[in-house]
Amino acid sequence: MYLTAVIDWATRKVLSWRVSNTMETSFCVEALEEALQRYGTPEIFNTDQGSQFTSDEFTGVLKDHGVRISMDEELIEEQP
Repeated sequence: MYLTAVIDWATRKVLSWRVSNTMETSFCVEALEEALQRYGTPEIFNTDQGSQFTSDEFTGVLKDHGVRISMDEELIEEQP
């Protein structure tokens, strides 16, 4: 089983979560979309570098909302 959780960095509050028996990206995107819908758009979203989180599907949701992406404490700037 795989768990993904969207957690507020400052308060450590779990904003949304999903469990899946596969490592597909879709359950991570669902958790992300729920958190964005329920709690609004953050300025920066920090994640690890797993393939689910670096996928075009996942990062595309963040980019569509104008969110800057940080991976392993390094801010990823959009290329011109």
